[in-house]
This record gives sequence, structure tokens and C-alpha cells, in this order.
Amino acid sequence: MPDKKIQQSSLNIELPEDVAEGQYSNLAIISHNHSEFVVDFVLMTPNVPKAKVKSRIILTPQHAKRLMMALADNIKKFEAQFGPISEPEMPPFPHMNFNTPTAQA
Repeated sequence: MPDKKIQQSSLNIELPEDVAEGQYSNLAIISHNHSEFVVDFVLMTPNVPKAKVKSRIILTPQHAKRLMMALADNIKKFEAQFGPISEPEMPPFPHMNFNTPTAQA
């Protein structure tokens, strides 16, 4: 199957087949510093003590804010069409160990 192309305004966006397949994630971990937001999309499997980051996206603060507004707008449209998204009680947040060295200056 050839790569798909998405036409948006005058911007030509290529969507390679391997990216079009997507990655499933059931947890997002967001961190930031003064110049960027880092969003790690994680797959947690029940009864498995180890989770795996499936994708990492790095955004400027401005783009992170635009993404937040776009998500809010799309959730509003989704709920108008399909009804409210239920929010079950969240279990306690798991302790996470990224096996990375402690930051040093």
C-alpha cells in the first residue's frame, strides 16, 4: 500500500504507511522545561510490572498550547455527537522508574 498524502490548505503532508498504523497508548506522561514539552505515550499492560514508552513527542510551549486547545475543541465536538465521555475513578498513579541517570548540572 503506497504512502497516503493528506491535503490541508496549501500544505502537503505525507503520511508514511508505518506511521499511519499508529501506536496504542493508555498512559501519557508529560514533562517540561523552559523551552519544550515532552509527551511520552506509554503502553501499560494489566498484571505486567513493566510498561514501555511507545512514542515520544517533543513540542514547543506554543505548539503544546495549540494542541491542548485543539484537543479540547475535538472532545467538545465528540461529546456533542456521541454523548459525554465517562471518567471512571482513577487508580493510584503507579510509581515509575525510567532507568535513566539522575539529572546533574
